[in-house]
Amino acid sequence: MTLLEEQLDVLRSQYPDVTVRHLPSGAAIIVLPHVPLAEGWSKKSTKVSFLAPVGYPHAKPDCFWTDGDLRLANGAIPASTAGNPIPEINEGGYLWFSWHTAQWNPNRDSLLTYVNVVKNRLRDIR
Repeated sequence: MTLLEEQLDVLRSQYPDVTVRHLPSGAAIIVLPHVPLAEGWSKKSTKVSFLAPVGYPHAKPDCFWTDGDLRLANGAIPASTAGNPIPEINEGGYLWFSWHTAQWNPNRDSLLTYVNVVKNRLRDIR
């Protein structure tokens, strides 16, 4: 079992509906179909996707995507977002969050760490 598979198993213990899609480059898209959102968003939950890049965990996850129609409750587009597609899958309809983790230690951090980074951003309603 690879380190990515081990970390996916840990992630599945908290998010049983998580899926993974392996890409031709060797990267993998991790998808959490129902991430709950706080008040202040236009929806109660959203799908979240992020890349485990080639070289993971030494290469850290960076940025994430949500449902393309996710907005703030007032209809505004969230800060630091754009309509960029997920690399390698040639599908549109996603909202790209240009959001980066400040610290990453490949000996300590995991997919669960990055999910918590995403969830922290989604708690920051702006």
